[in-house]
Amino acid sequence: MDRDDNLSAGTTTADVETAPVTVIVCSSCRDENGSDAHPRAGALLAEATRAAARDRHSIEVRTVECLGNCKRRLSAALLRNDCWSYVFGDLTVGSGSDLVAGAELFATSQDGLIPWRGRPDSLKRGLVARIPPLAVLKDQI
Repeated sequence: MDRDDNLSAGTTTADVETAPVTVIVCSSCRDENGSDAHPRAGALLAEATRAAARDRHSIEVRTVECLGNCKRRLSAALLRNDCWSYVFGDLTVGSGSDLVAGAELFATSQDGLIPWRGRPDSLKRGLVARIPPLAVLKDQI
């Protein structure tokens, strides 16, 4: 098994318990042209993400006014308690299903990381930051 797999040999995704994941979408993001049209592209991405997450009880989709990632346009984050958090940019209005696919991988991850293998290309190319949980920091005061 390579370092990108998070399931032990003989374990299937169905065997792994899921942990709740929150997808946060920047609702104020503009499209690649910087359009000020309403609804904003970020709000449309949030809508598409909610539609893709329908009936997936371990995934909650929320919005925030600004993730401060404006140079990378449409942005979103994936969060899970006591795990690394991820920020993505360069998304499109159609990236909702990719965010949900990433959230599903995250929800079933045993090590609290989103595995590279199986991650949608937009989440590979669009990774802005991976933020550790506070408990991981070694230089705690």
